[in-house]
Amino acid sequence: MAEAVLIDLFGSTLNSQKNYYQTLLKTLNAVQYHHAAKAKFLCIMGCSTISCERSCDHDTYELETSNGLSAILREFETVSNPSMAASLYTIKQKIDEKNLSSIKVIVPMYRKPLMKAFIDQLFTDVYNFEYEDLQVTVKGGLLKQSTEINVITTQELEAVQNEIETYLRSLPALKGELTIITSPLISDIFIHGFTTRTGGISYIPTLSSFNLFSSSKRRDPKVVVQENLRRLGSAAGFNVKKFYRIKTDHASDVWVMGRKEPESYDGITTNQRGVTIAALGADCIPIIFADPVKIACGVAHAGWRGTLLGVAMATVNAMIAEYGCSLEDIIVVLGPSVGPCCFTLPRESAKEFHNLDPECVRLFDSSNPYVDIRKATRILLEQGGILQQNIRDQEQGLNLCTSCHPDKFFSHVRDGFNFGTQIGFISIRE
Repeated sequence: MAEAVLIDLFGSTLNSQKNYYQTLLKTLNAVQYHHAAKAKFLCIMGCSTISCERSCDHDTYELETSNGLSAILREFETVSNPSMAASLYTIKQKIDEKNLSSIKVIVPMYRKPLMKAFIDQLFTDVYNFEYEDLQVTVKGGLLKQSTEINVITTQELEAVQNEIETYLRSLPALKGELTIITSPLISDIFIHGFTTRTGGISYIPTLSSFNLFSSSKRRDPKVVVQENLRRLGSAAGFNVKKFYRIKTDHASDVWVMGRKEPESYDGITTNQRGVTIAALGADCIPIIFADPVKIACGVAHAGWRGTLLGVAMATVNAMIAEYGCSLEDIIVVLGPSVGPCCFTLPRESAKEFHNLDPECVRLFDSSNPYVDIRKATRILLEQGGILQQNIRDQEQGLNLCTSCHPDKFFSHVRDGFNFGTQIGFISIRE
C-alpha cells in the first residue's frame, strides 16, 4: 500500500459545477478510505499553472466552500506552484523529509504521459510509483478516456527537460558558496581542483549540497547532479559537455581516452584539450596527475583495494606508455580522503598495508586496525619513481579527513549508505 498519495489537479479547469465537486469529493473519500491508515503524506497538486496547456480560473476555485469538502481537505496538503517542475520538486522534498518511497499518483489519463515524464526526470529507482486514473470535470464535461495514452512526443519531452533545467537553475545554493580546492604545484596549463560539499542544490542531508554523483540507489536524480556540475563548470571554467567520470570498480584498470572504453575503470588519462576528467571520492582518494612537459593528465580513484592493487601507478604508467611522459615530470596531487583517525579494516586486510610499511597501520594487533591509505599511496608512488617533491597531499586542506569534517566533505564512513560524492577533476585548457 502506498506511503504517499498525490492527486494531480494541475491541468484541470476547475469550476463550481455540482458534478465537479461530487467527483472530487468521491475521489478524496476513496483515497482517505483506502490509504489514510497507512499513507503518511496525502497531497493535492494544485492547478496554479503557467506552463500547462489548460489554464485555471482562480475566481472559480471554490473548493473549500463546497459542502463536504472543507473537512476532508484538511487531511490533504496542497502544493500549488507556477510550473509542474516546481510543484513536483516541492512534493519530492516533502516525500524525502518523511523518507517515503512508495507513491500512488492519481492523475487524469490524458496527463499521465506528461506526469511520468516529469517523474522520470526528478525521481530515481529508489521510489516506486503506481498510477490511477482521475476523472475530473474539464471544459467539455467529465473527462473519460477508454484507452490509455502512453506516449509523449520528442518536443514535449524536450519541453519537460527544459522546464526542469530552468527551474533548478533558479534555486539558490545551499550551505554556502561553491568552493574548489586547488594545488599551486599544478601548472596553469591545466584547469583542476577538488570539490567540497557546499554551493550546490542537493537538499537531502547526507547529499547536501554539492553532491556530484547519482545512482539508482540514491534519492538525488541525475538532473540535480547535472545542475551541480553545471555550476562547477561555470565556476572552474570547463565545458560540462566534455566531462567524463571514472566508472568505479575499486580496482586498477585505466581508460586511455581515444582507446576503447572499458566497462569499468578507476583511472583515466588524456592529452585532449578541453576534455575534463574526474575521479569520485567520498573517503576514497581522488587523485590528479599532470605532466606540463608532454601536456597530458590523468585522474584515479583510490580506495583501500585500489591502493593495494596499484591504481595510482597504473595511471602513471598509462601516461608514460601513451604520451611518452617521464616520471620526473609528473605531478601528483592527492585529494581529501578519510584519514587514519577514522578508517579501519579487518586485521587480515590491514596486514597488507602493514607489510607495505608498519607506519601505515595503527593498533595492528586489534581486530580492526586503523589504516592510512594516503601514506600507502604516497609510498607506492615514490617506489614507482614519482619524485617526492612532486607529490602533494598536505597543503590547501587536502589532508583534512573527510569523515572528521562534515561541514566540508561527504563521507561514506560517517554518513552510511546514502552518502554524497565529491570529485577531483582536471583538463587541459583549450
